[in-house]
Amino acid sequence: MSAQLSDYDYVLPRELIAQRPLEHRDDARMMVLHRAEQTIEHWQFREIKTFIQRGDLVVLNDTRVLAARRFSDDDAVEFLFLERLGPTRWKCMVTPGRKMRVGATATIDAVCLRVEKITANGERIVTFDKDVDVYAAGSMPLPPYVNRPSDETDTTRYQTIFAREPGAVAAPTAGLHFTSEILSKIPHAFVTLHVGPGTFLPVRSENIAEHRMHAECFSVSQEAADKINNARRIVAVGTTAMRVLETATRKTKLLSRHVEPLSGETDLFIYPPFTFRVVDALLTNFHLPRSTLLMLVSAFAGREFILRAYEEAVRDRYRFYSYGDCMLIL
Repeated sequence: MSAQLSDYDYVLPRELIAQRPLEHRDDARMMVLHRAEQTIEHWQFREIKTFIQRGDLVVLNDTRVLAARRFSDDDAVEFLFLERLGPTRWKCMVTPGRKMRVGATATIDAVCLRVEKITANGERIVTFDKDVDVYAAGSMPLPPYVNRPSDETDTTRYQTIFAREPGAVAAPTAGLHFTSEILSKIPHAFVTLHVGPGTFLPVRSENIAEHRMHAECFSVSQEAADKINNARRIVAVGTTAMRVLETATRKTKLLSRHVEPLSGETDLFIYPPFTFRVVDALLTNFHLPRSTLLMLVSAFAGREFILRAYEEAVRDRYRFYSYGDCMLIL
């Protein structure tokens, strides 16, 4: 076990950061990690059904990404609208922050907004002069490591095919690989976690145990809970689905894998050592160095094994991050 931030670092050549999706969703490569044997195999994502056994349940996050990225009318300020607080009041992130201190103004769709407050996390609370549908002309909020403006392709490809519950400002990227055909052939259930901007925020404390996650809204329906509790093995699609499942079982205060239907907020931070109660296998993309997501997969598969797999992925020229390839941890 390691609680030091520097122990979750690795070197990634910039050219391996995927800037665009592949032509077809299921074209991605899939590195398969066998935890018990400590072995690594190389497959294609479209072959995932090979690893789904009788009695398994694949659990996916059905959040829908909002077109939350807007620019001021003069293009001087970028806004990421996170939450509507009232008819004309919003919580948002802004770039550059120096232009939007308390009392500063800007216009969007010719409507003036004013910064009312700056939160402890640097988010802005802004008030418009009148109601504005900020999402109507918004664009997809691509992550900061995608070095291009979003375009029409991202409207569909930075969204899973099963997205139905609007509320995220980042995609649950492990789910981006699924096609309708693949999903129809495997037993599955949906949970919801609205991915927030905290997924991209760096861990700043050298002792990772001191890091605090941003709370994100989640829900588990009765239908999903019943399927999960009756499954032999749970395959979580993405770190967000894993966090929902491991949160839901802890909310029951039972030392078991039993999941109750519920909704609320979770700030569960999964890092080594962690006792997993629900999830038996995980499909996930490759994550940033020193990130909470890399710590989560390290808790699930072991830090040394994960870093060895990442070294192999770099050597074999896998595509990294949101539009990149994936990893199945068994």
